[in-house]
Amino acid sequence: MSAMAIPHQALPSWRRAVLKVGSNLLAADGGGLTTRYAEALAAFIAVSRIAGRQVVVVSSGAVAAGRAQLRTHTPSGSDLAARQALAALGQAPMIALWQSLSSRPVAQVLLTHDDLRNRRRYLNARTTLRELLALDVLPVVNENDTVAVDELKLGDNDNLAAIVAALVDADLLLIASDIDALYSADPRRDPHAAPITRVDALTPEILSMAGGSGSAVGTGGMHTKLQAAGKAAAAGIPTALFSGRDAGTVGLLQQNQLRGTLFAAGRSRMQARKYWLRHAPAAPGRIQVDGGAVQALSGGRASLLPGGILDVSGEFHRGDLVEIVDEAGRPVARGLSQYGVAEARRLAGKHSRDIESLLGYSYGAEVVHRDDLATLADTGESDA
Repeated sequence: MSAMAIPHQALPSWRRAVLKVGSNLLAADGGGLTTRYAEALAAFIAVSRIAGRQVVVVSSGAVAAGRAQLRTHTPSGSDLAARQALAALGQAPMIALWQSLSSRPVAQVLLTHDDLRNRRRYLNARTTLRELLALDVLPVVNENDTVAVDELKLGDNDNLAAIVAALVDADLLLIASDIDALYSADPRRDPHAAPITRVDALTPEILSMAGGSGSAVGTGGMHTKLQAAGKAAAAGIPTALFSGRDAGTVGLLQQNQLRGTLFAAGRSRMQARKYWLRHAPAAPGRIQVDGGAVQALSGGRASLLPGGILDVSGEFHRGDLVEIVDEAGRPVARGLSQYGVAEARRLAGKHSRDIESLLGYSYGAEVVHRDDLATLADTGESDA
């Protein structure tokens, strides 16, 4: 079935999206990289920017680009060390391709899964990406394949894209591939395979429809795309899978329409994040705040600033989840601290503008940013 035969549907409302672009959309038939399909995707990014939306790109293609750099003596794709070398060679031309399609600066961000498992490194990556978006820069993210053997062996950017979507608090994950939808069976082998336009839950039946990689240059397949959709759904983020090779399909995205498969999220992004912040194990530390801070935080839209802090106790590090209590010691909120206990203690009662002079550096004006904070009295969103 052609992509044209798949009915289109409205995309969920979104302000920030992560767009994953597979190797099969960037690799030229004769080797190297091509803008053939990337141009339409870049146009979608540009239109989204005009509409006040933000897009973070997770791009494959470095290994394919690196292989083209070595006209002779190309190493075997099964050799992990060789693939690391190819990734190192290919990063520059891959970023150059995206820069050639963008009227604004493009920034390369290389991550490993370890960066996202470690809470302090997680916050560092989050802060960097947030600042790049604030500076109106297009972030292009890729796995740091040159030093991460395990991640390269895992081998797909679909799952990385889902993790990045949660990292930047995206409202939507877009997966552009040579696959135009999830099918009931492999359409390359079964002429009766039918497209599935919406998946409300990743049941065993849905998972059984996944196959392996259908591309000679890619390392993912439908299985990794379903894994990514599952990770995104757990973070409250819906996923849209579509063909990046079909210009009409990519053009529909500019009209907020999807021709492909929409994987729904079980709860909203904020519901999922607040649920985690409320119920995840916290570090053995507390930040005591004054009445003004309690009142500001109670609305759920304010950050905790140094000036509202009365006392800091216990042990916690930058990136740890800590309890925030009022003057009587009653818990009022929980959040990820941008500063460790010793730093927060020095900042207590001070103005945000004095952070750098007090510490010699600054991780931001907020001790706990509002995006990383959940008030315990907030019952406006269900945990179910």
